[in-house]
Amino acid sequence: MYPTREQLKTACEALCARDEALARAFATIGIPEWRIQPASYEALARTVVYQLISTKAADAIWARVGNWAAGDLSPQRVMDAAEDELRGCGLSRPKVRHLTTIAEAIQTQSLDISQLRDMPDAEARKHLTAVKGIGPWTAELFLMCSLGRIDAFPEGDVGLMESLRLLSQTEDRLTARAFLTHAESWRPYRGVAAHLLWGYINHLRGNQR
Repeated sequence: MYPTREQLKTACEALCARDEALARAFATIGIPEWRIQPASYEALARTVVYQLISTKAADAIWARVGNWAAGDLSPQRVMDAAEDELRGCGLSRPKVRHLTTIAEAIQTQSLDISQLRDMPDAEARKHLTAVKGIGPWTAELFLMCSLGRIDAFPEGDVGLMESLRLLSQTEDRLTARAFLTHAESWRPYRGVAAHLLWGYINHLRGNQR
């Protein structure tokens, strides 16, 4: 289901031939480790928690959610929870609504995660984003990290845009729209490009500690 190391190597070599910035990333970090999350409600919930806030803040909130759930972050558990319980973990009201809506979709099977595995990318993406609370970024991360789709791409991801800026040695980041256009040249390996960019910026952050 997930790309093998050999498949990642082939994809990286193809990307390096097309894009000097990605070639620099590959020269620095080598074959990136593929991010893996089980295809589950918990994976979707985690992605919602991390959306549009800093990693440090999201880490703290997610840890509190984990303590609250005590190993059982199931759709039913979230649906049964009072809003104040979830708000007490540091979640905003919109994110509490999103977690609840996604839980309800899974419980009623209007979102059937098991069916996503056999769907083409476009169909799986459409199925996910039909649920209120699952936006394009969340859907793409689920396709990539939970279903192993190598061309899924989390458009608008600030970390990816900043990594490309650093690799390109430019003063300003591309706009989200320009970044998405630039990423078209990375097909059908946009997910691998994303992992190279994440790997590079995480490498820099690690060296700064």
